[in-house]
Amino acid sequence: MEEKKFDANSIIGFLLLGAIMLWFMYTNQPEPEETPAQTTEAVKASEEAPISNTINSNAIASDSLAFAQAQQRLGNFAYSASLAVEENGTTVLENEVLKLTFANKGAQITEALVKNFETHNKLPLYLIKEANASFNISFGTTSNRIFNTKDLVFQPSLSKNGANDILSLKLKVSENEFLEYRYELKPNDPMVGFTVRSSGLSSVINSANPVTLDFNLTAFRHEKSIKYENQNTALYYEKEDGKMDDLSIAGEDLEEESNVDWFAFKQHFFSVILLSDTPFKTAKLSSETLFQDEATDSLQTKAFTVQAPLALNGGELNYNFNLYLGPNDYSALAAYDKGIENVIELGWGIFGWINQHAFIPLFNFLGGFMSNYGLIIILMTVVVRIFMSPLVYKSYLSSAKMKVLKPEMQEINDRLPGKENAMKRQQETMALQRKAGVSMMAGCIPALLQMPVFFALFRFFPSAIDLRQQGFLWADDLSSYDSIYKLPFNIPMYGDHISLFPILASVAIFFYMRMSQSQQMNMQQPAQEGMPDMQKMMKMMMYLSPIMMLVFFNSYGAGLSLYYFISNLLTITIMLVIKNFIIDEDKIHAQIQENKKRPEKKKSKFRARMDEAMKQAQEQQKTQKKK
Repeated sequence: MEEKKFDANSIIGFLLLGAIMLWFMYTNQPEPEETPAQTTEAVKASEEAPISNTINSNAIASDSLAFAQAQQRLGNFAYSASLAVEENGTTVLENEVLKLTFANKGAQITEALVKNFETHNKLPLYLIKEANASFNISFGTTSNRIFNTKDLVFQPSLSKNGANDILSLKLKVSENEFLEYRYELKPNDPMVGFTVRSSGLSSVINSANPVTLDFNLTAFRHEKSIKYENQNTALYYEKEDGKMDDLSIAGEDLEEESNVDWFAFKQHFFSVILLSDTPFKTAKLSSETLFQDEATDSLQTKAFTVQAPLALNGGELNYNFNLYLGPNDYSALAAYDKGIENVIELGWGIFGWINQHAFIPLFNFLGGFMSNYGLIIILMTVVVRIFMSPLVYKSYLSSAKMKVLKPEMQEINDRLPGKENAMKRQQETMALQRKAGVSMMAGCIPALLQMPVFFALFRFFPSAIDLRQQGFLWADDLSSYDSIYKLPFNIPMYGDHISLFPILASVAIFFYMRMSQSQQMNMQQPAQEGMPDMQKMMKMMMYLSPIMMLVFFNSYGAGLSLYYFISNLLTITIMLVIKNFIIDEDKIHAQIQENKKRPEKKKSKFRARMDEAMKQAQEQQKTQKKK
């Protein structure tokens, strides 16, 4: 067997290979600070760095995209959107009589609470709530966009001006370029100062496009009788230097007027009124009745809308308004000296004058001494009837004179019968009355003089807010009907209830007319051939008048029915006193006989012309008869 020999070359090769491996490992070992843990952190850092850079880039890209979208949608007003104003945010201004909530979106009033008043069902009384009102200004821009302020978000800012609270809401193009709504609320005052102005927007607002104000409101029901409330709800406005006008209370109505100073969404006892220092050159005003009938439980009465163009001054908007949100109190509204007290319907002409200068001062004077408004109405009625009693006396005295003279007038009728003697009969009757000192007009004029008082009070009591929710006897609200029984059905024109004061007033007016019928028949000349039977006509009126009062006054305010009830009772009493204790028919007859003995006074020119005309008519009648 061959012995293996040790190979020195192989040993040297292995040693060289090992040395090379040791050298390679030595020269390629990690630096002392690069531990495995540190190497792992470095790897993580290198992985995270690209992620962070991606997030920042995405955020920048997102902001840029949002601003680009806002700019595309809002144009110049994109800056306002970048201010991060809360779109649904609100601000409250409040004083002793009013609480107003303003929305950032649209910079308009979203709630208007009238303090110290309640609805008929004892709920807080809101004039504006639940989006029943909208105030908007639409305008075009130089970038060919049309904007509506009700859709844009304004930046609110609160401040003080002495005791006044100020809310500024701005729609900004930049910090120094904006459209501003500025509201100022004084203590204990329902009149809000309201300014709309722009600054630096002359290059933004396109003057070629109309700038239009749109103000609309749907009136809520506040009173017990929605029918009666609806009858006293209308859109009023002042135009052309103080001329008042209003839209129809029935159905739909639309008018276009010039130079409108203010307009009022007037409800029965409360109003929203916008006044402008700069009259609206033109204005479209519309009204729509939402209430149908009492059988429908409606919560709304009418919908009002006003559209008016606004003028630019040097490319800018600058309008000073006042906004009234409160009760229709005549004295309080008149104190503003703006003419807005005319929204209270006191009657036209002499009727309104009597209310303004007689009944309102008298009512306020009596209210200073007592708090029960039922007693105030009664006392006021007593004062009015005492003041009118001389006219009642004059009328009754004239009636008594005609009663004494009636047999002699009948003798003339019997002596000159037939149509052919009508003129002569009339002449002799008038001559007899002149000699006796009796005149038909002496009885008519006192009655006519009482009519303005009648119609003035007919307008006064429904307009007196002091009567609202004031109780008396069984009536819980003198400004509304005094229901004593609720009917299970609705009677057309009458309603679904029975009111007691109209029944009492109807009974009183029946007896008054029954008493006055005999008085009027004394005033009437004896029936002549061819003439209508006045006695039948008066008897018909005696029954018709109480029925009409019973029907129409059933839904009217109890205060008005109470007045007529007391007034008729007092008139009946005054007539009985005059008849039984003041008038002496024997003395009147003796006086008439004395008057007849006196020489007749020289005829006046008017009477001479009348006699001549009657004489000519008589001659013509004879000529025609001969032919």
